[in-house]
Amino acid sequence: MRESEERARKFYAEPISLDSNEFVEMMLLDSCFIVEFLRKCEMANLIDPNDRIFQLGHITYGLCRDLMLFENQLPFFIVMQLFNMTQNSTDSLDDLVRMFVRLFDQETPGENPRKNDIEHLLALRHYCSCYQFHSIVSQRDPVKTKDPSETKYPSQTKDMSLNFAKELQEAGINFKKSEGRNLFDIRNLIAYGQYLPHTSWNYFTAYRKFMDYLVNTSEDVRILTHNGIIHNLLGDNEVAAVMINKLGTNIIASYVGYKEVYNNVNKHCREKWNLRLATLRRDYFNTPWALISFLAAVVLLLLTVLQTIFTIHPVGKSN
Repeated sequence: MRESEERARKFYAEPISLDSNEFVEMMLLDSCFIVEFLRKCEMANLIDPNDRIFQLGHITYGLCRDLMLFENQLPFFIVMQLFNMTQNSTDSLDDLVRMFVRLFDQETPGENPRKNDIEHLLALRHYCSCYQFHSIVSQRDPVKTKDPSETKYPSQTKDMSLNFAKELQEAGINFKKSEGRNLFDIRNLIAYGQYLPHTSWNYFTAYRKFMDYLVNTSEDVRILTHNGIIHNLLGDNEVAAVMINKLGTNIIASYVGYKEVYNNVNKHCREKWNLRLATLRRDYFNTPWALISFLAAVVLLLLTVLQTIFTIHPVGKSN
């Protein structure tokens, strides 16, 4: 670990105030803890019956959240060094990625990243999550110039804004939860994405912006919760709405967006007949009984018309 101290210190943006012994001890203990925690989560037979970390579920859950805090990250190469000392497999990175993916209940990425490309565990989660996410989000091509340093990225146009969830529902837009697992504790992934270059996968920043368009009031949260899109553990829809809106504080807008979704929704909302049909469904067919009453009224009207016709033109032998 002492041999890696200089390289590990360069990993951090600001100087570490710890002296050499303190810094090395911190790297060693924290990395050993991470490796042991991952292995015990993967292999239950390694867990001691009196291990307090695994006796209470909320402690394990809290540790998983702490591992993803941006300010808690350790250099990944340090974790890898210690991980390699605890097994004999030559395919060590695959083993570590597999354990990490299972810990956060995520899908295995299409291909594992190269170890030199991973800065820390949060970056690894961002990589794994984006493999699930990128098929949903369209990548907007930058405007290329002769000088790569002057490459320009288009800004969001007026046509790429959305109404709030309640207004969209009233316009006939249906919300449906996508298939798949829950992807993220999104706040830390957004924070990490802010340090990535424009050409990288900033999908979580784009998703935050997308959700910010949809949510403005507690009613928007209620609609999205009812459709399984938001799992609200805060209990209060108003509090959840405020939290979602505050996720964008000091966040630079992403250049990756849901261009096709924005355009299709706005096109739908501009069609007057769509709005009229949505109003009809909302005001007159919002319950099964309302629909039954409407059908009964139509049948009664038709019978009345037929009766009138037969009264004016009675059916007889001469007719």
